[in-house]
Amino acid sequence: MSAAEGLIFGLGVALQPTIMLYCLIGVVLGTLIGVLPGIGAMAAISLLLPITYYIPPEAALVMLAGVYYGSQYGGAVASILLRLPGTPQSVVTALDGYPMTQQGRAGVALFASMVSSFAGSILGIVVLVLLASWLSAVATSFGAADYAAMMVLGLVAASTIGAAAPAKALAMVVLGLILGCVGTDVNSGVQRLNFGSTQLMDGINLVALAMGLFGVAEVIGGIRGAERHGVPERVSFAQMMPGRDDARRMVGPTLRGTGVGSFFGALPGTGSTISSFLSYALERRIARRPERFGKGAIEGVAGPEAANNAAAITAFVPTLTLGIPGDPIMALMLGALVIHGVQPGPMMIEARPEMFWGLVVSFGIGNLLLLILNLPLIGIWVSILRIPFRWLYPAIIVFVCLGVYSVRGSTFDILAVAVIGAAGYALILASFSPALLLLGFVLGPLIETNLRRALLISRGDPMVFLERPIAAFFVCASVALLLLSAAQSFRRRGRRAA
Repeated sequence: MSAAEGLIFGLGVALQPTIMLYCLIGVVLGTLIGVLPGIGAMAAISLLLPITYYIPPEAALVMLAGVYYGSQYGGAVASILLRLPGTPQSVVTALDGYPMTQQGRAGVALFASMVSSFAGSILGIVVLVLLASWLSAVATSFGAADYAAMMVLGLVAASTIGAAAPAKALAMVVLGLILGCVGTDVNSGVQRLNFGSTQLMDGINLVALAMGLFGVAEVIGGIRGAERHGVPERVSFAQMMPGRDDARRMVGPTLRGTGVGSFFGALPGTGSTISSFLSYALERRIARRPERFGKGAIEGVAGPEAANNAAAITAFVPTLTLGIPGDPIMALMLGALVIHGVQPGPMMIEARPEMFWGLVVSFGIGNLLLLILNLPLIGIWVSILRIPFRWLYPAIIVFVCLGVYSVRGSTFDILAVAVIGAAGYALILASFSPALLLLGFVLGPLIETNLRRALLISRGDPMVFLERPIAAFFVCASVALLLLSAAQSFRRRGRRAA
């Protein structure tokens, strides 16, 4: 069906009472999670994964997506009011949002973040609709070798682009690939890396891994610096209305941020964090008075917020149409789809149109709900920021244990969460990225399946990855990224020595 027919079809799916209810639950939870510093969308989606076993897959995906893009909205609140970013993407928002609060313009900063986030999301939906069908049509010509090479490129890009320590990032990806091999080999039936444990015959539980890495580890890390200094002031609705000059300054950054976010969000391995930083850098570069940035420039709030919300929407493009997650959160989404027996890829739009188009339309409905809810609920979010973290974190740990136990009823999974959480905290202390481990864990089995399939078709000839033009392009791109990353590391090392 055409894009217009698909949107009409999706509207009928998204307006079902059940889907609407879960969309509302997702965006409200996402905003709450974004407001609370130190939790984030990754931990929230990990906590909600067990619940999705008991609801229809369409509703589950809509709810998890609502948590994801809803957290982009909420993350700006703590950044602007307390300079405590609720999400990694909102770190940039704090650079100018908090100075605006110190100037008594917190309401204007919050209004700018909400409106630009809404505009970025809606324009990101347009990009998603235009690109999704085209990418699916192109991807139908992909073979097993092309898919394997493309997934490898996604992993290499995720671990090298924007990474301060590419070697550590690659180590995390490799560790994730190894953990993905634990369990029974689907081809030969041989037990791999389970050390004789029958509990690991089916592999490591994705829910336990995600909850440990992004629930328990984040709580442990957050406890050390949990108590904050200062209490946010109350913000009235009248204080949120921007003046004519502020409104004029918001338009350009919002449109440019949407463009930056839409482009980088659709690329596997980048994500909304990079988009928000690049948007801020762009606004500062083209500003007539760049010295205003960092001192309360509204452009430094509008641009990054539009960028990270547009990227959050367009990140679904490679995830749904190619089966390649654009960032670690999309890898978790991919895992949720696989849990429900849904295989993302070029045939998903045709095989599951109700899920794809229902999700796309729910983006628009969810963002409208976010705009309507968040403007009057600012006072409630400010009040939640007054709750001591020492009361919040024990509750999160209890929900983690309940959630992971509800999946399989196994106490082994609770023990696994504890061990994984401790290991995840150690990785954070050592400046490793647990998110890349999850990315490798989810993509590892898919890479292995397509790699074996390609070698079987070619009768064991590895040259199939260079003989097929698409696969050869992805292989060359992966090698180029590795070489570029190595060259940048040598240059940095030389500058430090000098």
